[in-house]
Amino acid sequence: MEKTITKTEFAGLKLFQRGKVRDIYDLGDKLLFVVSDRISAFDVILPNGIPFKGKVLNQISNFWFEFTKNIIKNHVVATDVGTYPAECLPYSDDLKGRSVIGKKTKTLPIECVVRGYITGSGWVDYQKRGAICGITLPKGLRESERLPEPIFTPSTKAEMGHHDENINFEVVVKTVGEELAGKIRDYTIGVYRAAADYAESKGIIIADTKLEFGIDDNGELILIDEVLTPDSSRFWDKSKYEIGRSQASFDKQFVRDYLLSLKWNKKPPAPQLPEEIIKGTSERYLKALKLLAGIQL
Repeated sequence: MEKTITKTEFAGLKLFQRGKVRDIYDLGDKLLFVVSDRISAFDVILPNGIPFKGKVLNQISNFWFEFTKNIIKNHVVATDVGTYPAECLPYSDDLKGRSVIGKKTKTLPIECVVRGYITGSGWVDYQKRGAICGITLPKGLRESERLPEPIFTPSTKAEMGHHDENINFEVVVKTVGEELAGKIRDYTIGVYRAAADYAESKGIIIADTKLEFGIDDNGELILIDEVLTPDSSRFWDKSKYEIGRSQASFDKQFVRDYLLSLKWNKKPPAPQLPEEIIKGTSERYLKALKLLAGIQL
């Protein structure tokens, strides 16, 4: 039976931050990212953990960091627990497969979202305004349709428990400056294009994704946090793709759809997930890892 970890308590390490899914520890000049099996929906952490989820997210992310390193450098320093600092070794069993040591950076306060297909909040905005984040789109697009070109639709980076808000490119320029705004837009679209082409060859459509960037000690812009996981992206089953409706997915939309069937106000406390939803979600994550990276847990 796979051990499910929803919270880490490493007494010998200094907790830096606990996010919706990641527990981050301060190692001095670096950070230890530990990916738990927590799952959130509508910005609320759910009471159940999802078996294998943390390991899947970590290993998909590491796969993409390696895949995209020729496009942009990233924060990864080490992924092999055997090479971690001595103070981490007492926790090796819990860290194996679900952790990475990364560079400390000055994180940019922008969620860098790129959309290749029209779905989710983008579909809602398009129906109301014919545009997403101020970008006017062709008339007559249908739900889940591929866009003529991927578009950069950034958002604010909200505190946990609050919602990110879509912003236009001008707000990004005011926040980080014109040169940096242009770079993160171009890198976001470039990473997405390369990954989406590869994923499609493996049977997965990446409809959209969210990237994060930071400035390292050398003043260089690098890719950080997680990359193109089922938590930060919409992964669709290419074999079942059909324009004009919502899609069969490998991401946590399965959980969202279940929660939407309940009379829940999307505020804490979240309801317990039934066993069939937990199992079905775990299976979707595992399948995504196998298809993309060829790894079977």
